[in-house]
This record gives sequence, C-alpha cells and structure tokens, in this order.
Amino acid sequence: MTQQDEMKAELERLRAENQALKKTSSRGLSLKVSEKGGLSVYGLGRFPVTLYKEQWNKLLDMADDIRAFMQANDSQLKTKE
Repeated sequence: MTQQDEMKAELERLRAENQALKKTSSRGLSLKVSEKGGLSVYGLGRFPVTLYKEQWNKLLDMADDIRAFMQANDSQLKTKE
C-alpha cells in the first residue's frame, strides 16, 4: 500500500468516524454517572456538563428563576444554532 493509499484510507476512516459522531449528537441528551460519582449530561455542547447530586438539586430548584431570568433578558441572550 502506498503512502497516498494509506492517506486516503485514513481520510475515509476519519470521515466515517465524524459521521458517526454527528449521528450520536443528533439523538439528543444522555445521562451518565462519571468516574467521580457526578451526573454528566451529554449532548448540550462539545463537552458534558457534570455536577454532583447536590449541585443538580440546587440548579433544578432554581428552574423557575432561571426561566424568568432568561425571559427578562431575552434580548441579550444568544441562541446557538
């Protein structure tokens, strides 16, 4: 196999891997317990959001406050597309 053939094969492998990753992220959100015992949410961005149980509870308790803040500051907040 020539060096050019190896490069083409590697390029195809990377393209296939990229497509697989895109399909995974389009499925939505997923949850996982991290190695350190935190709760990780995958699918929001490039990296997971990981917090410990008590941190998630504090954040979830603030859900109405967060929604109200977002509504009050809607003109300043950006939407990721």
